[in-house]
Parts: sequence; C-alpha cells; structure tokens
Amino acid sequence: MSIVAAALAVVLLAGLAALVGSSTSRASTQANKATFTAALVSDIGKFNDRSFNQSQKEGLIRAQKKLHVKTKALQSNSTSDYIPNLTQAVRLHANLIIAAGFLLADATNTVAKKYPKIHFAITDYDAKTAPFNGRKNVMGLTYAANESGCLVGVLAAKMAQKAGKKIIGAVGGLKIPPVDIWIAGYKFCAQKAVPGTQVLVDYSQDFVASDKCKTVAQNQISQGAQVLFQVAGGCGLGTLKAADEAGIWGIGVDKDQYNDAKRVLTSGVKRVDNGVFQASKLVTENQFRGGSNLLFNLKNGGMSVGKINPSVPKAYITLMNTYKTNIIKKKLHVPTKLS
Repeated sequence: MSIVAAALAVVLLAGLAALVGSSTSRASTQANKATFTAALVSDIGKFNDRSFNQSQKEGLIRAQKKLHVKTKALQSNSTSDYIPNLTQAVRLHANLIIAAGFLLADATNTVAKKYPKIHFAITDYDAKTAPFNGRKNVMGLTYAANESGCLVGVLAAKMAQKAGKKIIGAVGGLKIPPVDIWIAGYKFCAQKAVPGTQVLVDYSQDFVASDKCKTVAQNQISQGAQVLFQVAGGCGLGTLKAADEAGIWGIGVDKDQYNDAKRVLTSGVKRVDNGVFQASKLVTENQFRGGSNLLFNLKNGGMSVGKINPSVPKAYITLMNTYKTNIIKKKLHVPTKLS
C-alpha cells in the first residue's frame, strides 16, 4: 500500500469512527430523554386554578411534547401534602422535581437535602437564600413580577382617572413576597402615571376560595375602587366576578385571564410555564444550574401583559409601552417590595 493510500485509509477510518461516535452520542441522548422524568408538585392553589399552577402544568406538558420526556404532575390539596408529594416524585425516579411555588420552600429543602443526587427547581424562590443557601441540587426560577405589575398599574390608574375617581385596588391571596412583588410594581407605577392615585391593598388569606376574594373585592368597591387587580390565583376569580357585577374593571394575574370574566381590562402575565419548560430542558442537556437562579423578566419575555380590552384608549397603551421600554433599558427601576 502506498503512503498516500495508507493515509487516506486512516482518514476514512477516523471519519467513520467519528460518525459512529456521533450516532452513539445522539442515540444515548435520545435514550436518556426516553427515560427522563420531570415531576411537578403544585402548591395549595391546585392545577385547576386557571392561573399560577395551571400555567406551570402547561409548561410540563410542553416539556413532554417537545423534549419527549416523561412527566408527572402531583397536586397538593393542603400544605401537609408537600413532603409526601415531593417524596412520591423521588419514588417515581424523577430526574427533576419542580416545586410550584414559594410556599413549598421548606418542604423542598427537606427532601432535596435527603436526596442530593436528584435535581430540584422551585418557582418564585431565590435558591441562594435560606433555607437553600445555594444548595447545589436546587435551582430557583425567579420572576420580575414587579415589572408586569407596573404595566397593568399604569393602565389601571389611567382608566380610574378616566372614570373620574383616582382609586384602584389590589386583592392579594397570602401576604408573601411573590404576591407583594406584583402589588409593589402596580402601586408604584399607578401613582407615577397618575399622581394622587389611591391604591387599596387587602388580602384574602387564601388562594382557592373565590368567595373570600369576592368579599375583599366588594369592600374595595364600596370604597370607590374603579379597577381591581387580583393577585390570588383561583381565589382571585372572585375578584374578577365582583368587578363584573359592579361594572368596573378587573385585572387578571399569571395567565391571560381575559376570557375568565366579562370586564377584564388586561392581565399581568407571568410565564411560569416557561420556567418549568426551561428547567426541564437544562437538565436533559446536562446544564442544570444548581445553587443559582433563572430570572424571567420583560426583557426575555418571561413577564408580559395579556390581551388588552378594546375600551382602553391607544394613548394609554402607548404610555404603558413607554414604561416597558424604560424598564428594559433600566431607565426606570420598579420596587420589588411594598412601601
């Protein structure tokens, strides 16, 4: 065999080996995805809340369809279900277990500490802080809800001003950071867009019972509120109903709730479905970011505003979009905590 022929044979063999190696790698990845399981544990709002939990379940379904992985959704009907559901996910051999919210932090930390080789993610919680303190098998899925809260606050204030009363309200569920961050942005930008706007803030102490939110909403309506922002998941549907009955405007939360009531002005949208999907994708690609957070905001599309009622003047929408641009360009800094 000539030197040239020998060299050519070596090149061909190397190419074949690389091709086989590549095919084996792809096959291995496909096999891993075929056996990969992502589990989602709801908070007490349940998966039928048409809001926070339902959106996350939709993200899990998207992961199943687009990433071709197995999924399991475990519903928590009370706080006592958190640890049993998280443990059940472990027993189902889940590669990634996603806790659906702030309220699951302590339970998630307990289970994650016990099973350090399993990946965990938690919605609406900074994994760098207590109780996780940067635990390497836990990733936080955080959302700049103050940014979208700001945008709906601008519209709320302008519509209340148009109605002749500069009074708006916010009906929260539990008084916890993921609720207050929405209201902080709402209040700040409403009062910035229309100085002198009064912002009523109350809590139902519930994320499920819609009658509780309806009662709180009716109390705000009796005080003259012209627009009500619900920040209480399934409970908040009662706020939207109260707004309907009073002939004022309601604002949805987390999902686009435009079709969940007759008088929905718009919705503050938090793409928690994207968080669930991205967390699943990162783990399948061996790029899990334990001990740190993924941040979703206006700039990357993780936060947005839902469908806007055609009754809103275009000038108000233009103003709202100016706020959005300024937030993205960091010319406007919206607080994350209620003052």
